[in-house]
Amino acid sequence: MIKYNYLTDFSLSNENAISKWISDTITSEDYKEDTISYVFCSDNYLLDINVKYLNHNTLTDIITFDYNVGKIISSDIFVSIDRVLENSKIFDVSFNDELHRVIIHGILHLCGYKDKTKEDKAIMRMKEDYYLSLRVDF
Repeated sequence: MIKYNYLTDFSLSNENAISKWISDTITSEDYKEDTISYVFCSDNYLLDINVKYLNHNTLTDIITFDYNVGKIISSDIFVSIDRVLENSKIFDVSFNDELHRVIIHGILHLCGYKDKTKEDKAIMRMKEDYYLSLRVDF
């Protein structure tokens, strides 16, 4: 089950289509879905979480808390709408394209993909691009 929580003046336009896309991605990666909770929030809210739980005093677009058991995905995923908007401008892409990339990026982390090394980042980007190409326009 995928749940969406909004702590900022933002909401997804089509939760059902996005949930199906996320679920299909999880299945394609040979994982099973349990409870995934997306929390859309502000920079300040996510910064507080970053400092409190990860000891990082930096802004970020996403924090994924992994509660997986084996190949069963369970997570709280926090997304800063402020960062997504700023990054969409920096990377010259639409807000929705950047938002969808961040959404699927969190799922890929839960499926075991990393992004710390140059090689890992390349694989992550390839996977993001692939799953972004499969989304239905929403």
